[in-house]
Amino acid sequence: MRLAHFEQLGPVCPRCLAGRGAAVPLVLGIVEEGGATADVRWGTLVCGDPGCAMEYPIVDGAPILVPDPRGWMASNGHLLTARTDVPAAMDGVLGDGFGPDSAFNATRQHLSSYGWDHYADLDPEFGPHFDPEFGADGRRDAPAGQAGSVVRCLAAGLAPLGDAAALAAGPVLDLGCAAGRTSFELAERTGGLVLGLDLHWPLLMLARGVLERGEAVFPLRRAGIAYERRRVEARFAAAERVDFWIADALFPPFAPRRFALVAAMNLLDCVASPPALLQAVDRMVADGGGAVLATPFDWSTQATPVEAWLGGHSQRGDDGGRCEAVLARLLTPGAHEQSVERLRPCAEPMDMDWTVRMHDRARMTYTAHIVTLRA
Repeated sequence: MRLAHFEQLGPVCPRCLAGRGAAVPLVLGIVEEGGATADVRWGTLVCGDPGCAMEYPIVDGAPILVPDPRGWMASNGHLLTARTDVPAAMDGVLGDGFGPDSAFNATRQHLSSYGWDHYADLDPEFGPHFDPEFGADGRRDAPAGQAGSVVRCLAAGLAPLGDAAALAAGPVLDLGCAAGRTSFELAERTGGLVLGLDLHWPLLMLARGVLERGEAVFPLRRAGIAYERRRVEARFAAAERVDFWIADALFPPFAPRRFALVAAMNLLDCVASPPALLQAVDRMVADGGGAVLATPFDWSTQATPVEAWLGGHSQRGDDGGRCEAVLARLLTPGAHEQSVERLRPCAEPMDMDWTVRMHDRARMTYTAHIVTLRA
């Protein structure tokens, strides 16, 4: 955990925030170990209210700031304590033994898909010069089906907000940062600190690996349960202004109106309550600040109960099941009982392809709906 981020952003107790709406500052507790880029690698943060005094661990440089830290740690203990020194060949042996339906291989698939999209555009094998289908040298301006969809969609969403100077008034929050590429891109496009938040420990560790070593290391699925460990040099000029924490996007652990810019790329359909996410973004953006949202509306009951889907199920309702229509009403004050109060669209929504790689012979292309907002 970078102390500069802790001191400037002033995180508050997630338990007090979620339970009683109180923004109680966190204070440093135990500091067991520091590091070159993680000023506190092992330690704790503690709620400043003696009636709560909840301890939040800092593990491998990432503070775990969720309303129920014990519950999150109980669910993720096998990931928090997983070995990081397993040779690549033995990763394959373990994956074969665990089988294709194991949690081990499910995690590898996640890391493969996200690692590829976030960093494979920097890999000579997958970069813009690789695919001969797109001309003699493999070049193409908008490489549909190629890595880097997250970067292209973020850039498109930021464009209506203006140049970097217009976005440099304060810190930036990247909700659902996953493997971290968007956080690095936001740092290069703005002048403030950038904080990436996510609940997925393996993806956050991939991001922290880039932060600390300038290298993205992830298993790339080739076929079946055959994976190859990829190492991609990923050095970003503004990386010193980036940090990554574990936190719930529905309860960002900060006082209101703390951030000049909030991004939530492909997160809206991955939370239990999409309106609550919009309210959280509305609450976090400072007056005059901006927000960028992207979502393919790819609903799943594993993440969002059907009743909370923004359309996609209510074909006999007023919106005819059209997800983008429900989202538009939620972003129009007074148009919906759960509408945001401050955010307003500052450009027409746009749709862009977003490619997810499953393995060498399978890529899925979503159409991401991108909305740019001002508070």
